[in-house]
Amino acid sequence: MLACAGEFEEKLLPDSPIHTLATRYVIEHGIVQSFNRVVDVVGSDGSHNHVPAGIIAPIKVGDRTVGTLKFYYKTPRAVDRTQYALASGFAEILSTQLAIHELEVQKELTARAEVRALQAQINPHFLFNTLNTIASFTRTDPLRARELLREFSSFYRATLDNSGSLIPVSREVAQTKRYLTFEKARFGEDRVLATFDVSEDVEDTLVPAFVIQPIVENAVRHGMGDDDALRIDVTVHQDGDDAILIAVADNGVGMDEGTAARLFDERSARPDASSPQGGGAGVAMHNISERIHRFYGPHSYTRVESAPGKGTKVLLHLDLSESIFDIQE
Repeated sequence: MLACAGEFEEKLLPDSPIHTLATRYVIEHGIVQSFNRVVDVVGSDGSHNHVPAGIIAPIKVGDRTVGTLKFYYKTPRAVDRTQYALASGFAEILSTQLAIHELEVQKELTARAEVRALQAQINPHFLFNTLNTIASFTRTDPLRARELLREFSSFYRATLDNSGSLIPVSREVAQTKRYLTFEKARFGEDRVLATFDVSEDVEDTLVPAFVIQPIVENAVRHGMGDDDALRIDVTVHQDGDDAILIAVADNGVGMDEGTAARLFDERSARPDASSPQGGGAGVAMHNISERIHRFYGPHSYTRVESAPGKGTKVLLHLDLSESIFDIQE
């Protein structure tokens, strides 16, 4: 037992042994289990505590079950599909976090840029804000909560699957749209408006994962005003015979020329950066610039056009003629 929160937290203390057969079964087989008949849970003080119903979900790293997440309920009727989805979803989120740690220590992850790209996506503020949004829907709109939770699990699973990978433009756009689903749920459908214009001839073009979604996330985090709706327009088109141009434009608060110039600067990725766009935003933006130059050569570039109160436009020019995709594959 690592931790317990709720009615039994004073009886089920950390380091208590596992007593229930159902928990052992989940650890052994790696599948979600539920029970709707009374289970006797022995507390750290030797007390016997009757649990009428519960859900036990595995926490996994790859194919290996490393723990469980358990939800206890006061009546069997409380265990419904929504609760089952919530328990499973939370366990997947914890599994994702553990898997990220595993990725960081694997010797084959020699490309530091891809690791930083993955870490930039797992933004703790985004994580907790989204979970709070989902929690708020569990009472008012349980079906919406279940839908968002499933999308959230898919989002994090794709984040792991795409880390360090070359993926089609279409998949990067799909991940970006999935991210916007949560921000629209959080702020309201009328506060975050987005359009996507992706040419058919570039949909299958391979790009490093996390080149569009972090820019859109940066627009939401730093560009949204207090009252007006934030409009984000994403376009991906062919730019000549051997290049593509990715543009992410918003009508947000914008930034001054100096801040815009530092957005892709390595110094803006440091925690003590004085820029309003520094910190996490700097890490993600610098990482995009670094990978574009590494994969596409010196003729590729990143550019920011912005002014206070005039919105921001981020341009990524990818020179495919000098890409090293064949080597990476």
